[in-house]
Amino acid sequence: MILEACILTVKPGMEEEYEDAFKKASNLISSMNGYVGHELQKCIEVKGKYILLVKWNTIEDHTIGFRQSPEYQEWRKLLHHFYDPFPTVEHYENVQLS
Repeated sequence: MILEACILTVKPGMEEEYEDAFKKASNLISSMNGYVGHELQKCIEVKGKYILLVKWNTIEDHTIGFRQSPEYQEWRKLLHHFYDPFPTVEHYENVQLS
């Protein structure tokens, strides 16, 4: 399983509108092949800062399956205008400790 992690900075004063739009966008991502789950967390110390964590079966489920889909285009329309700066997306895999 792959964990996609994004630190999101929402433009000042747009947090409530962003959270409403994200609720709509959640339906898009959750319908994708390889999607396992996601959560959006709001930072306590910094207003307008969020972290998005999405679990995928494979990295290609995100980078190809979602990013090259019509659903991603709708996702972009719903969310991308809220970000400043535009977020960096990173992918992580579990470290087996035993």
